[in-house]
Amino acid sequence: MTGEALGEGIDFALAAYREDGVWQLQEIAATALSSVETLAHGLRRLPADNGVLGMVAIDEDFFVLVRVTGSRVGVLLSDVTAATEWELAQSAVDFLGLPPPEDDDDQVPAGDLGLIGDLGLAAREMGVLLDDVDLYPDEMLSDIAGRLGFGPEFDDVVGLRSV
Repeated sequence: MTGEALGEGIDFALAAYREDGVWQLQEIAATALSSVETLAHGLRRLPADNGVLGMVAIDEDFFVLVRVTGSRVGVLLSDVTAATEWELAQSAVDFLGLPPPEDDDDQVPAGDLGLIGDLGLAAREMGVLLDDVDLYPDEMLSDIAGRLGFGPEFDDVVGLRSV
């Protein structure tokens, strides 16, 4: 799955959800990636036991997590400064009600660090993961997928090899 197939700069876009207690992964269409709202709308269409998690990695630079549970939409952007260059990141900043980042702002996450705490990754652990400057977004998302219980499937879909 390449960025060219999904849209310029998109490394991958996946929906993860449990159906009958088993994790399912599905690619997200590029047309759903223009904003948090369009992404959430697309995620709502999937059957899920406990909400749907959208995982989008962009330009080997940052990721966006969007979790839809019923009418609730939660968002986590791994790097707020990405909003200066990328439409989906700007949409996440707008959705969160944050001011637009400046060019000299620090690369910090924005949104709900506890977004998937009930699924197995506490806010503190998410913060530690996001602070690791040596990891690429796909590696961070692989770690998240592993902690939630679908790591090998995630790695297969995005082309990562488990060690």
